[in-house]
Amino acid sequence: MKTSNISPLQIRSGCSQSNDAATAVRELYEALHQEDVELTMFFCSSNYNLAEIEAEVNRLFSGKVVGCTTAGEIGPSGFTNSSITGMSFSGDVRADLYAIDLQDCSGEAHRIGQSIADKPKSSDAERSFAVLLVDGLSLSEEHLVAALYQELGEVPIIGGSAGDDLKFEKTFVFSDGKFQSGMAVFTTIATHHAFQTVKFQHFEPTPNPLVVTASDPAIRVVKEINGLPAAEVYAAELGVSVEDFNSTLFASHPLILELSGEVYVRSIQSANADGSLTLFCAIEDGVILSVGRALDPMETARKAFDKVAAQIGRPQLTIGSSCILRRLEFNEKNINGPMSEIYLMNNVVGFNTYGEQWDAVHVNQTFTGIAIGA
Repeated sequence: MKTSNISPLQIRSGCSQSNDAATAVRELYEALHQEDVELTMFFCSSNYNLAEIEAEVNRLFSGKVVGCTTAGEIGPSGFTNSSITGMSFSGDVRADLYAIDLQDCSGEAHRIGQSIADKPKSSDAERSFAVLLVDGLSLSEEHLVAALYQELGEVPIIGGSAGDDLKFEKTFVFSDGKFQSGMAVFTTIATHHAFQTVKFQHFEPTPNPLVVTASDPAIRVVKEINGLPAAEVYAAELGVSVEDFNSTLFASHPLILELSGEVYVRSIQSANADGSLTLFCAIEDGVILSVGRALDPMETARKAFDKVAAQIGRPQLTIGSSCILRRLEFNEKNINGPMSEIYLMNNVVGFNTYGEQWDAVHVNQTFTGIAIGA
């Protein structure tokens, strides 16, 4: 509950589609500028000259600033590409930033946990959430988010893995005034204002159990399912041959993991010559999967946001991470426009990712976010 001596939470969002990096940052700054800014978050295309983005951000923005490169942007202009979008917070908000070296995920998570434990809350009514932005080609998300969640306990974590516009060469997070690879940035945000986590994907499990019997989690490879080559079993489940495999097929029929009644998507990246499958998430031996069956993506999004609205009203902002595979599917089905309208109605600002974070779990083909009430 807010008290009379707490300033209202002020949020501004914006987007620039200028092709010139310096101009884009200036236009974003004009949209986001407010007095006594506590935190600015931005998400930008890797097609920009990042040195120019970095220099202009450092010149113009005050307060704490975090961001990352993307595989597409989401903001007040809906779905965009080769753009920069973002948001700023002032008033009833406290933010703490933690740059993370991905060479020591466990140690860094413990350091952050100790630091947060030592910080007093301003009042019992204050609640916190966290946003995690990670180098999207580091293969470190599973270890990092699990370690952070174990340290933080009840603080919800959402976030996304940085992209590079589907080049799959190098992704960057922005913290401490510079773009860096091999890093993550973890932002905790405390406020008295109402907020609600939101997660949705448009797949449901099918009945046949697929038991992972040989895998290499470090490189996200599943070698065998039910004691047979993984690619062969997956093809048989779909009634196709391995020669029919393509990215559209993989995106339409991801693997599904169920934990405590929750559905988590495990997307397939590629089939390999040795009969194994490379995924976008790590899978260990003994895990039971199934092939996913697609649902209506627009209906699942509407239901998820309607549930949020029933709890906190229509949000004034939703910080959102949405998998690039979802965006590609929307393109394929020609529903980018209607999906964009749903996001606009719920004031989503965020980006298309190479993976999403949800509390202790790294997922794919999913939308994860924090909705902040009006």
